[in-house]
Amino acid sequence: MRKLKIGITCYPSLGGSGVVATELGILLAERGHDVHFITSGRPFRLYMDQPNITVHEVEVSQYAVFKFTPYDIALANKISEVIVEEELDILHAHYAVPHAICSALGRDMAGVPIPIITTLHGTDVTILGHDRTLSGTVKYGINKSDMTTAVSDSLKEETYELIRPANEIRTIYNFIDERSYRPVNAYHMKAGLGIAEADKIVIHVSNFRKVKRIEDVVRSFAIINREVPSKLLLVGDGPEVEPIHALVAEEGLGTEVLFLGKRDDLPDLFSISNLNMLVSEKEAFGLVLIEAMACGVPCIGSDIGGIPEVIEDGRNGFIRPLGDIEGYAEAAIRILKDSDLASRFSQDAIRSVRERFGSERIVREYESAYYELLERKES
Repeated sequence: MRKLKIGITCYPSLGGSGVVATELGILLAERGHDVHFITSGRPFRLYMDQPNITVHEVEVSQYAVFKFTPYDIALANKISEVIVEEELDILHAHYAVPHAICSALGRDMAGVPIPIITTLHGTDVTILGHDRTLSGTVKYGINKSDMTTAVSDSLKEETYELIRPANEIRTIYNFIDERSYRPVNAYHMKAGLGIAEADKIVIHVSNFRKVKRIEDVVRSFAIINREVPSKLLLVGDGPEVEPIHALVAEEGLGTEVLFLGKRDDLPDLFSISNLNMLVSEKEAFGLVLIEAMACGVPCIGSDIGGIPEVIEDGRNGFIRPLGDIEGYAEAAIRILKDSDLASRFSQDAIRSVRERFGSERIVREYESAYYELLERKES
C-alpha cells in the first residue's frame, strides 16, 4: 500500500477527541504516512520534531467589522492552503462542527476533489444535535463527508435518530497506545499521596462537567468508605470542582477524597487504583475506561451511551442504571472486598482492551477506510 499525505483537523486541547486524533496521527506517521495537523494550536500530546508530522497552526486576524473572531473561516482557508501546498491525499475531520464543515469549505476553495472522512466523537451529536440552530449544520457536515465514522454503535444510532443523515455511518471504536497505558509499578505513589498501604483506591478522571455526574461518584464513595478503608482520587479540572469540594465537605469526606487536578501520570495513578468509576449521563464512548482497563483496573459505569460497549458487565466490571448510587456502591464493594473477583476482572480488562481497542487494530481500520475512499475516487 502506498504512503499517504493525510490532513487531520481536530481540537488540540485536552479531551477525548483531541487525544484520539493526535494519537492516531502519531501512529499513522510511525507507519510511514505524512501527517499534517491543521489546528488552532499544537496538539497537547504531540512532542516536537516527530518524524513525518507537520503542524499547520491557524492564524486568526482581528477586524472591527467582526463581532466575533472568525476562526471557522480562517480554519477553512488554512485547510485550503494545506490541501494545495502539501498535495494532500485525504482529510480527516474530528467533529462535525466545525471541522467537517470547514473541511468541506476548504476543499471547495482549493478546487481539489480530496476525500473527507469525518469522525463523530459525541457532543457534536449528543449536544449540538438537540440544538435546532445547529442540527442542520451537523447534518450538512456529515452529508458533505465522503465517509462518516462514530466512536460507538450507540453514537451511530443516536446520529441516525437525531440528524437523519443521507450517508451511512460506520463504527470505529476509540483506542489507546499500549506503550503508554499498561500496568506499571507505581506503589511509591501511595505514600507520596499520603495513602495507607492497606487502603483501597477508587479513581475518577474527567473534565468536571455536570454531565459526568461526579456527585454520584462522591455519594457512592461515601457508602463505600463506610464498608472498606479507601480513598477517592478525583483527577481533572473544570466548572464542577468547587461544587464537588462543597459536597465532599458536606459528606464528611474531607480527608478521604484527594483532588489531584490535571495530571500527566495517569498510567501511574491507574496502576495504584483498585477501581475506576465513570457514571456519566452522556458518554459516547468513555476513553478513560479503556485507559484504566489497559492498566488492569476494573470499571463501574452507568448504562448510558457507549459505556456498556466498553464495560462487559460481570466480566471486567459492572454496569448499573444511571443515578443508582446504592447500586454503584454495592458493585464497588463487591470488587474491593473480593480479591479473586478483582483479579479476574483486572485480567479480563487488559484482555478486552488488547483484543477490542488495541491501537494496531483500530489504526488499521482507519487506514483501510482511507484506501477505500481513494479507490472510490479513482474508479
